[in-house]
Amino acid sequence: MTGFETLAIHAGQEPDPTTGAVVPPLHLSSTFKQDGVGGLRGGYEYARSGNPTRQALEECLAALEGGSKAFAFASGLAAEDTLLRSVARPGTHVVLPNDAYGGSYRLIAGVLSNWGITHTSVDLSDLDAVRAAIRPETKVVWCETPTNPLLGIADIAALAGMAHDAGALLVVDNTFASPYLQQPLTLGADAVVHSTTKYLGGHSDVVGGALVVNDAELAEKVGYHQNAVGAIAGPFDSWLTLRGIKTLAVRMERHCDNAERIVEVLQNHAAVAAVRYPGLPGHPGHETAAKQMRRFGGMVAVQLVGGLGKALDVVSKTQVFTLAESLGGVESLIEHPGKMTHQSVAGSPLEVPDDLIRLSVGIENVDDLIGDLLQALG
Repeated sequence: MTGFETLAIHAGQEPDPTTGAVVPPLHLSSTFKQDGVGGLRGGYEYARSGNPTRQALEECLAALEGGSKAFAFASGLAAEDTLLRSVARPGTHVVLPNDAYGGSYRLIAGVLSNWGITHTSVDLSDLDAVRAAIRPETKVVWCETPTNPLLGIADIAALAGMAHDAGALLVVDNTFASPYLQQPLTLGADAVVHSTTKYLGGHSDVVGGALVVNDAELAEKVGYHQNAVGAIAGPFDSWLTLRGIKTLAVRMERHCDNAERIVEVLQNHAAVAAVRYPGLPGHPGHETAAKQMRRFGGMVAVQLVGGLGKALDVVSKTQVFTLAESLGGVESLIEHPGKMTHQSVAGSPLEVPDDLIRLSVGIENVDDLIGDLLQALG
């Protein structure tokens, strides 16, 4: 199996050997019978350490990202925390994007800083700035591309070379792109993290996270920490995520189709000051995105004439776009990052513009979506 769509449906999901069921069974057991002390069936002993449904998801995720080992977590932030605790120690320095996801910033600046982790925020599209930010104690270069919510683009291959020259790891948050649009490990990244809540699950009905790696030593460290900390995905969450992944490719194509149409309309609207979308030729990261992504995604950021007041007015008036946090589901969502998902970075170097709204473009009829935005913009 080599095709992405085929892997999404079949990797880790062979028909059940007992019944022939084509959908992986939901294993809810918390413990597993041993055939004598240490005589494990399939390596399972206790569900925190391993579960067949979770393993099916992990095998599928590894295949989709081109990795050798994947780990499924209770949330994306649980995956990030486990990875950082696996590779960092007090005194470790991390290079962050200057428009990173607010939750990642909060984890590193507000939680892990108490453990002695330091960080520098920098524009990852400026390679000279990244090079200047790396210190002898830098162990991780943290990358999002596209970024949340400003849709900045970073050159994964270039960052990987720079990180490795400094003896650091490149970690890429691939949530916005999904493995269908971008595979960072094939471009030199050491680890990929996901909030599987978003495009991978795809239906706004499950919270989860994932981490995919290629290096056996790194996989061993992460596996040890995941089991020690216990931040695992439950079996039903794993089952739901697997179900969502089966349609990831077709959903992502529709997300991209709809986003491109919406961007085309919004660019010419009098109430719109700027549209941020990597698919636009004028986007500063367009050429890099075209080089490393299959398409440009379903996320659109819009800055409005009239500032904060106009932004809050627009998000309150949409009817098809639902005012809600999160992204990547089949339904379209709209939000004000500054007062919602990114409130944790207010007053920091990562603070987002208050005239910005973020669209997670769903797979509804695109004319309905455009009409809804036009009536809300006035």
